[in-house]
Amino acid sequence: MPGASIFLVEDEGLIRPMLTDMIEELGHRVVAEVGNIEVGQALAGTAIFDLAILDINIAGRIISPVAEIVHRRGLPFVFVSGYGPEGRPRAFSGQPMLQKPVSTLRLHETINSILSN
Repeated sequence: MPGASIFLVEDEGLIRPMLTDMIEELGHRVVAEVGNIEVGQALAGTAIFDLAILDINIAGRIISPVAEIVHRRGLPFVFVSGYGPEGRPRAFSGQPMLQKPVSTLRLHETINSILSN
């Protein structure tokens, strides 16, 4: 699904630009990116996007407030984490998750799978 609009929440200064580059390399565009929960909540409620990619741990805080807004809007999202699937917020235990470090191939497969449903 080329040309999808992606909302990215990632607090790591080296990982966020790397993910942005990977997303753009796959033919998608990052329409909003943020590194903290508060701005993430604001953008989750207002930005126009097809898919959100959400790091689970943002500066020691769980991403749940942002995920809840995206979920209420009926938009798909995928978690990214270095902690494994057990780190997902309980309310979203069934959500797809990418393990860091994320490969371009795995990111491609996940984005296509989510957006094709």
